[in-house]
Amino acid sequence: MMRLRDRTKPRNRDNTLQRDTSDEVLKPDLGAHSSESTAPPPVRPDSPSFEDLGVRTETVEALSAIGIVQAFAIQEYAIPIAMRGNDIIGRAPTGTGKTLGFGIPILERVTGPSEGTDGRPQALVVVPTRELGLQVCRDIEAAGATRGIRVLPVYGGRAYEPQVEALRNGVEIVVGTPGRLLDLLKSKKLRLDAVHTAVLDEADRMLDLGFAEDVEKLLNSLPEQRQTMLFSATMPDGIVALSRRFLRQPMTIHAEVATDSGLSAQTRQLAYLTHSLNKIEVLARILQARERGLTIVFSRTKRHTQRVADELEFRGFAVAAVHGDLGQNARERSLRAFRAGKVDVLVATDVAARGLDVQDVTHVINYDSPEDSETYVHRIGRTGRAGASGVAVTFVSWEDMPRWKIISKTLELDLSEPAETYHTSDHLYADLNIPTDAPASLPSTDRTRAGLSAEADIDIEGAKRTSGRRRTAGKPSSRGTSGRNRAAKPGGSGSGETESARAPRQRRRTRGGQDKQETPSTPKQSEGSDSASGSTAKSSGDGAPRRRRRRRAPRNDND
Repeated sequence: MMRLRDRTKPRNRDNTLQRDTSDEVLKPDLGAHSSESTAPPPVRPDSPSFEDLGVRTETVEALSAIGIVQAFAIQEYAIPIAMRGNDIIGRAPTGTGKTLGFGIPILERVTGPSEGTDGRPQALVVVPTRELGLQVCRDIEAAGATRGIRVLPVYGGRAYEPQVEALRNGVEIVVGTPGRLLDLLKSKKLRLDAVHTAVLDEADRMLDLGFAEDVEKLLNSLPEQRQTMLFSATMPDGIVALSRRFLRQPMTIHAEVATDSGLSAQTRQLAYLTHSLNKIEVLARILQARERGLTIVFSRTKRHTQRVADELEFRGFAVAAVHGDLGQNARERSLRAFRAGKVDVLVATDVAARGLDVQDVTHVINYDSPEDSETYVHRIGRTGRAGASGVAVTFVSWEDMPRWKIISKTLELDLSEPAETYHTSDHLYADLNIPTDAPASLPSTDRTRAGLSAEADIDIEGAKRTSGRRRTAGKPSSRGTSGRNRAAKPGGSGSGETESARAPRQRRRTRGGQDKQETPSTPKQSEGSDSASGSTAKSSGDGAPRRRRRRRAPRNDND
């Protein structure tokens, strides 16, 4: 593979990258005839506009309407190459515009509803998580708004019927998670025979979650003549093996930052050695820092995530939680409230470490130390996005110190020996611009957010089917009556008989597996009569006789 170090950034007339063969060096090969180019850091003053990159006028107008005019580094280099139909491996830190890096080339090739499309999906984007899928869908839909491009998010935790109905009505681009895509593909509700572009977004995360086999099945189901693009923030060995198998002569594009670690240079990173019993006190002070905007707090487990959220809510903060124990309705409600600013603190597991693109996230707090360097990169990538500045704070406990030293050394953070910190430490208040008199709970005068309760609960999962016998609405079922609404019998009233108007159901009494006929009750006979003591009632049929009750005759004192 050839690595192009293009310092002067010469460009052709068609806005594509020129090769500078005087500065080429050999690098390990990803596959046959693959090449690699290095893009400069994002958001330069002289960055080209999308119109300069040859993007169609409708897309440029749609992007301008939402305030996007200039291209980031990954977009500047990926869009012209992808528009020529080449396979691409795009590597860039989170928050540098990878979504439009593949979304705009897709929009250039798809045919819109007013341009004669037949409604079959023309592009497929595979993502690892639901949150990332929704984010990618929103970005591509906004860029194709002027042409009316239909983009469908497909993911689990939601009812099948709306997704199947949308596929039946016709879509141009499908964005989905591997599991639900395979379900729809096996049920023949999703057709992929017209797909000409396939994208794997955050491919390394999909491999981490165990989706490698599902991704291979999806790629094998696509037409052989297609364009395949792979975008990720990191490039482990599994991605290299995947690219060798499914990509043809890919061009690898790196959007470099200040370091090769994949970290954004706009993010200020801090680490504190904290005691597990004092973490919540330190967190409560950090959340009262001056000029703090939206904040994401990452925790390691689902149960601990909910516990932290409950504790912060008790202290008066406007907080929402996102973790795997919540249903899709609750998760999306929390994200909507966070994006709208009704809550300013989101406590989440690593499920939100990718794909959560929210403006004005100023602080990311690792309440629990991340497991590895890649998780750390993606967590703090939620802030410092699109050229904005941010702060990332990591709490390191004594048990996490060996792991944290490895992360710090791998990413060259110079934070391998964090200072021991408590909520009374002076350097905590100085580092993060926290008022020295910040209390343990948020003062009542600062509780200005509407809170999660102000966000409407929208049912997107569909009606749940109740197990067992259906019951008549508003009336509990009993053993003597049936809870089903039946149609009126012939000869009955025109409106049908209600359950209360019918005769009760007759009970069948059996003994020994045989039907038993009840006999009318007889008058009670005297206790001492021979007929009463000697009578043995037998059931009709061949049932077993009732055991004889033997009684001693009353004793006569005169004998």
